[in-house]
Amino acid sequence: MEPLTRSWQRSWQALQAAPAGGLFEQLVACYEEPHRRYHTLLHLGECIERLGPVLGLAGYPGEVEVALWFHDAVYDPRRQDNEAQSALWARQALEAAGLPGEALSRVESLIMATRHSVLPETPDECLLVDVDLSILGSAPARFAEYEAQVREEYDWIPGAQFRHRRAAILEGLLGRAAIYRTEHFQRLYEAQARKNLERSLRILHMK
Repeated sequence: MEPLTRSWQRSWQALQAAPAGGLFEQLVACYEEPHRRYHTLLHLGECIERLGPVLGLAGYPGEVEVALWFHDAVYDPRRQDNEAQSALWARQALEAAGLPGEALSRVESLIMATRHSVLPETPDECLLVDVDLSILGSAPARFAEYEAQVREEYDWIPGAQFRHRRAAILEGLLGRAAIYRTEHFQRLYEAQARKNLERSLRILHMK
């Protein structure tokens, strides 16, 4: 929990603001919801670990880090508006802390960029999305665990339907000129991510 606490404090110090009492605990409780398998504190912790070394590349580091905290705050695999609801919560929390409207809009856009249905636009969005997708470039064992966790979160979808949807997502990622938009993440994760995705697609097509 200590790395999470440090990240939380660092993000708000960079924002030069103070969060409402109990907000940290509320967010931690969200990531510990029993229906989550991948979108948990482990995912958040992995993202924080990978953001740390490149935080200095961010134009607004406090906004990027606090957006990371909120990006999966609302997560129900049966809903289509998780990112929108997470962004709304972040906006309300930052507004209550006295941040200006421009900062609220940037954080909202950062969180919405993690939908992955469209490519990120700003450098900070590229950085946050690369952090969120860094799991794709993990070692094969961790990637396999991630794939199993995603399947568990969607265990209510029949097998054939899930495989079709999942294959479409993975093919979309592989079809990009580059999965990662920043040089740092391309160097560290691009090659392994493509190997992992190709292997996962072969498995999906075999079933």
